[in-house]
Amino acid sequence: MPSENNLVRLVYRFKHNLYINLTNQCPNLCRFCIKNKWDMKFHDHNLNLAGKEPTAKQVLTAIADDISKNRFFKELVFCGYGESTLRLQEMVEICTDLKQQMAEGKIHNFKIRLNTIGLGSLVAGRDITKDLKGLIDEINISLNTADPKQWVEIVRPQKKYEELGFEAVLDFIKKSTQTFQSTIVSGVDLEEIDKDELKKLAESLGAKFYLREFLD
Repeated sequence: MPSENNLVRLVYRFKHNLYINLTNQCPNLCRFCIKNKWDMKFHDHNLNLAGKEPTAKQVLTAIADDISKNRFFKELVFCGYGESTLRLQEMVEICTDLKQQMAEGKIHNFKIRLNTIGLGSLVAGRDITKDLKGLIDEINISLNTADPKQWVEIVRPQKKYEELGFEAVLDFIKKSTQTFQSTIVSGVDLEEIDKDELKKLAESLGAKFYLREFLD
């Protein structure tokens, strides 16, 4: 039997929130990403899906089990060590089910947040904010720089997304501000980034700005 710390987590608690580990896939290989440095663990939670990505039903079962044991949390967050929008259908199924349960009073009300690199629409070849409208309450989009060349150097996207990626993220931010209750653009606190320019760009697109701590 694997130890408690080695069990793969489909959902995990951090502070006052419940996080969903939906995928380990990502179009970026960000310089600051901790998933390799931390050996696919986050505060003793094993997030290594090892290619066995969960179904929507499996995630909903894990959420129900967690609620039955721990009850309250403030936010449900799609995060993990991967880009959740790559599994858009599962996201929609999970959110639709949870929103219905909240509406029927079966579970307590909570905010649903998506943490994303902002390339979901470019990867899908269409505007995916429409799919998530009414399901995601807040979206946090990791942009990290106001300089398109520096963006490629920092987030290291797959080759096919290098040319159009930065502008695609900006367009995703614009559409998000028109779709979701709250849109936040974030950047990791790296020394080489012009934080003032990044904040100015985020606010010009209609989003709030958040500077994230660099984790080592």
